[in-house]
Amino acid sequence: MKKSSLLKPYAHYLRRRIRYRAGFAVEMQEEIRKDLVRTARNTAFGKDHSFDRIKTYADFKRHVPIGDYEAFRSYFDRTKAGEADVCWPGKPRYLAKTSGTTSGVKYIPLTRDSLPNHFGSARNALFNYVAETGHSRWLDGKMIFLSGSPEMGSTNGIPTGRLSGIVNHEVPAWLRTNQLPSYPTNCIEDWETKLEAIVDETIGADMRLISGIPPWVQMYYERLLARSGKRTIKELFPNFEMFVYGGVNFEPYRESLERLVGERIPSVETYPASEGFLAYQDSQTEPGLLLNTASGIFFEFVPAEEVFSDNPPRLSLGEVEVGKNYAVILSTTAGLWGYNLGDTVEFVSTEPHRILVTGRVKHFISAFGEHVIGKEVESALLRVAQEHSVSVTEFTVAPQVNPESGLPYHEWFVEFGTPPADLAAFAAAVDREMVEENLYYRDLIEGKILRPLVMRELPAGAFREYMRSQGKLGGQNKVPRLSNDRALVDRL
Repeated sequence: MKKSSLLKPYAHYLRRRIRYRAGFAVEMQEEIRKDLVRTARNTAFGKDHSFDRIKTYADFKRHVPIGDYEAFRSYFDRTKAGEADVCWPGKPRYLAKTSGTTSGVKYIPLTRDSLPNHFGSARNALFNYVAETGHSRWLDGKMIFLSGSPEMGSTNGIPTGRLSGIVNHEVPAWLRTNQLPSYPTNCIEDWETKLEAIVDETIGADMRLISGIPPWVQMYYERLLARSGKRTIKELFPNFEMFVYGGVNFEPYRESLERLVGERIPSVETYPASEGFLAYQDSQTEPGLLLNTASGIFFEFVPAEEVFSDNPPRLSLGEVEVGKNYAVILSTTAGLWGYNLGDTVEFVSTEPHRILVTGRVKHFISAFGEHVIGKEVESALLRVAQEHSVSVTEFTVAPQVNPESGLPYHEWFVEFGTPPADLAAFAAAVDREMVEENLYYRDLIEGKILRPLVMRELPAGAFREYMRSQGKLGGQNKVPRLSNDRALVDRL
């Protein structure tokens, strides 16, 4: 019997359980908070922060401070050194190695208790899709997960690698026979060499599910078509039926990817991070991602505009409101406590709790107090691009505070797939949308503090060349949409 037939009943069971738990999300979050505190009471962090005195959420907020990786570095360093019972009982099963903007390389613990969050959530996202749509043929063919190398190192006896590499080692046996690329190919570090090897292995395969960050999937599609001589990916892979992605907003890449594929392929968006698997798309008809409220993570939310305050307000799940921008704070079964993830989200629903990822806490422009966020620039550009039949390959925005003449402005660097007939008119239309998106930006434009945005058209391949020059081509690397300084665009 085919896997698709065998697993369909389990998929329906999982979907029923997901929907049931989503109905009791606030209550489950309170139970998770209690369990986390109780389990970690005798750890170094638990003793240092008087976990034995925490009875209520108010107590939790008094005893557990908010901080980023740097704020808790002393505990992470002790864990990395091989000490047990630092922030969670025992030692981590893995250390996920990831790069940070201010802390250099970060080592995020993954424990035996936190691994089900990562792998169970990925399974739930895929099987929920099967139960919702009835589409399960992808289970009977080949799948590819474009990711970083699965090679692992060791840090004082703890296996250490990128999250995508750790995931590769935990793929269940029933799925491994369907998985591409091969382990040796996946271990190739140079992205372009690896990509050619991936094309070699997949060009004649029955590919049915493709997963990865959209800009690198686009590069994969382009190489496949160049090598095969086919006009579309669907012509090359006639059974291709599911695209899984995360890490960036898909909409800026949708037009170019669908053009390469030849049609719209159903997709599932996920929200994984080394710190935890936070959310996933649970509906093909409703907006947003279902927050993972029953999987060992206790969520808190801080209004984004107050995240850098000395004593910012902290909200539990039951206190959030639809339409507001929040910084995400995590406490988890991996031993993260009051951890500022650095991401911002907006709730589109609280029954159930669905979110949109709106950007990064540190990826914004507020050189003049405007606090423009990623969601706003993406929305403005995409609306105007659709109206003008323009496609955008990649873009980033930075402030120009000290122009050679005239008022300061926001400077947009855009690589087009299909460029506008009149760049100046296109830029003016985007500026009008930005005025609608952000009231502070409107005030600055109308008050003659800023002049309308300036748009620079970049040649094809400019962003890939930039990422290559930074050693960030492929894998899980992304171009920031916004910078509050000019370091990135000056290098670009």
